[in-house]
Amino acid sequence: MTSNRIVIIGGGPAGLEAARGVSDLGFHATLIERREFLGGTPIAENYAALTHGFRDAEEAMNEIIADVTARPNVEVHLNSCVSKLDGAVGNFHVQMQNSAGAQMLDAAAIIVATGFQHFDPGRETQIYNYYEYPDVITLADMEAMLKAKQVVRRSNGALPERVCFVQCVGSRDRQIGNEFCSKVCCGIASKQAIEIKQAVPSAKVFIFYIDMRMYGYWENEIYWPAQEKYKVNYVKGIITEVLQKNGKLLVRGEDTTMGRPMEVTMDLVVLSVGMEPSEGTREMAQVLGLKQNKYGFIEVPHESLDPTLTTVPGILVAGSAAGPKDLDDTFSSAGLAAMRAVTAARKAMA
Repeated sequence: MTSNRIVIIGGGPAGLEAARGVSDLGFHATLIERREFLGGTPIAENYAALTHGFRDAEEAMNEIIADVTARPNVEVHLNSCVSKLDGAVGNFHVQMQNSAGAQMLDAAAIIVATGFQHFDPGRETQIYNYYEYPDVITLADMEAMLKAKQVVRRSNGALPERVCFVQCVGSRDRQIGNEFCSKVCCGIASKQAIEIKQAVPSAKVFIFYIDMRMYGYWENEIYWPAQEKYKVNYVKGIITEVLQKNGKLLVRGEDTTMGRPMEVTMDLVVLSVGMEPSEGTREMAQVLGLKQNKYGFIEVPHESLDPTLTTVPGILVAGSAAGPKDLDDTFSSAGLAAMRAVTAARKAMA
């Protein structure tokens, strides 16, 4: 007999929205999260504000979490993971593992919402000295600073006078194998540049970019205000080296507009690291028998024109487990995955 349960793997934005969608459609959602809390990367990485109206990230995520966990047809398992899968669409047998041991769950369909992880800049072929210099940080590090309202130099606790962002660290890079654009980095850097200017109005902020890519409404909501209202300096260039000199950071590269070498000093260098498949995404692809693309994300058959389909019928993918996405795309794909999962379950019941 077909179960009315949809198993959702991952409790971040995509998993939460998928659970909400499954619940709204009258099915039972079982949400399995390996961490001890819900909310995914925005909570785990201490995000300050979302690009959506600069809303407090923790407040926004807690609102969604409260809505999902209050529903009687949503069941949440924390500190848990899926360790085995048998069966087929309409009659999957999911083995869930946690501190209590193994438990078997029958499910009509499965939604994978295991998200992404930030690129480790220590792997970059260019020399940024992320692990060497305390004032070389990542977008995630800056989010935590902004959330704590402590935008300071890690080396001495002083307010920064000059801050720069280096775009495309770990993205659009053939040498390391990440040839894709991570989509959100330009917008996040611009958002953070505005927040830095709000926190430290005297600071001069620069963004060094290969190409500035703003999606949807970010052009007017973030990009132009950053320049026109907050006087953020956008410089088309490539950064090849970050060194220490006289207590400052010496940033070297090329101004590609002028076609000449560039050398500037900064107090803080923020590396705009891109997205990569999370450990959970890679692991679940193996456990569930899902094909991965060349970058390790869940493969979506493009000829289907459906961004939630995988290579296994009855298993859907939502959010950045399938590739880089912003929150708009994440929530949209999660809603579609919920609908597709429930449709697959109903067809199996017929």
